[in-house]
Amino acid sequence: MALEFLGRDPESDDGHSPTVWRDPVSGDYVLQGWRLSDVEMAEVGEVPPHETVIRFPARMMGFFPEVSGGGPEPR
Repeated sequence: MALEFLGRDPESDDGHSPTVWRDPVSGDYVLQGWRLSDVEMAEVGEVPPHETVIRFPARMMGFFPEVSGGGPEPR
């Protein structure tokens, strides 16, 4: 089953990222965001090779149904 598109950052300079989707089967979220700088990664510490750390803006929390009261904000 395809991921459910929930929204894209309306303040994005390029209109493509960050973005949030939801897996309707598992309920998990898939996030696209900005890569952390080397300085930020140093603060995070070691990350396993199969994982990625991204920055995701707090202003987009309303795209998560648990926060918005059941549905995403307008796209």
